[in-house]
Amino acid sequence: MKKIVIDARELRTSTGRYVERLLHYLQDVDTDKSHRYIVLLKPKDMGSWEPRSKRFTKVACPHKEFTFAEQFGLLWQLVRLHPDLVHFGMTQQPVLYQGAAITTMHDLTTLRFGNPSKNRFVFRLKQRVYFLVSYVAAHKSRAVITPSEYVKDDVARAMRINSRKITVTYEAADAMDSSPDPIPALEGKSFLLYLGRPNPHKNLDRLVEAFSVLKQEIPDLHLVLAGKEDTLFRRQAHRVKSLGIPDVHFTGWISDGQLRWLYEHTAAYIFPSLSEGFGLPGLEAMAHGAPVVSSNATCLPEIYGDAARYFDPKDVDAMAQAIKMVLTKPVVREALINEGHKQVKRYSWKRMAEQTLAIYQRVLHEQSTDNTGQ
Repeated sequence: MKKIVIDARELRTSTGRYVERLLHYLQDVDTDKSHRYIVLLKPKDMGSWEPRSKRFTKVACPHKEFTFAEQFGLLWQLVRLHPDLVHFGMTQQPVLYQGAAITTMHDLTTLRFGNPSKNRFVFRLKQRVYFLVSYVAAHKSRAVITPSEYVKDDVARAMRINSRKITVTYEAADAMDSSPDPIPALEGKSFLLYLGRPNPHKNLDRLVEAFSVLKQEIPDLHLVLAGKEDTLFRRQAHRVKSLGIPDVHFTGWISDGQLRWLYEHTAAYIFPSLSEGFGLPGLEAMAHGAPVVSSNATCLPEIYGDAARYFDPKDVDAMAQAIKMVLTKPVVREALINEGHKQVKRYSWKRMAEQTLAIYQRVLHEQSTDNTGQ
């Protein structure tokens, strides 16, 4: 029997879609009855995920990321589990763990951008620790997984590892099952949509400025910034008010039904980010028929291909002009919608799980061969 531990502590966070889909499809694609999986979940998430396969068992893991508890408590938990392989679904992990491991590195954005909602000294210290953990993880892992070729090259260069150690497993986007749930304040209005966190690298300051430029030519246009309310969103709302920019809507948390309605009714989905590892929201928007206007930074042209209208994310006027082109040229809009439906079909969560399983099998085989040779 081979025991595989999957660190799924991020399951219910904004980046947890990856590990949730991986767990879902692994239960279908792994037919090797000698494989047993242990899924580590935060205690609060134990009731929100149930395995469908008897070969998958969930175990509570109370050790928070970026803490001494992670470095020593999780280390001891793994030692007691005696796994043949551990898949860390994120960079954060015990640096002293020496067992066979695979690490998924989603991007290196944390190393390059600050966070004004946190103490500057504390955050810079966190960045240094993050680099150290990333560097150690990249070198001691038997294999590294990234969601795009851009991140693969970035990790190989920044962590100084051979790119042959890294495998790209593209993520995917699913259309939502929930019925569309209209937002009354936006019904009948023409609006642009952004969904996600308001961190500095998401570039919302420039998006708001570009929207202000567009309002001068398209006065009935609205901007929707969707995402759970936090300190950074409140700061952005205060900034919008102080600048006197009308018709900017901060939705706070929204349901899947409301998000589906927004995707299906937006004039354009805007993704102004300065740095991404994959760019899942843009693909989700395409899956629901929204035309996408995107930054040309990092991995985004790789992921969206011909299905987005691109702009330089640091150029407010270029952003405004790209959006205007989609809003005022029906031929451009329809072409983006059609290309978007095609682009979404190029990606598959099931294929991602199959590729990940192949990595598990390869590493387990290499480990078995090494042990036999000793």
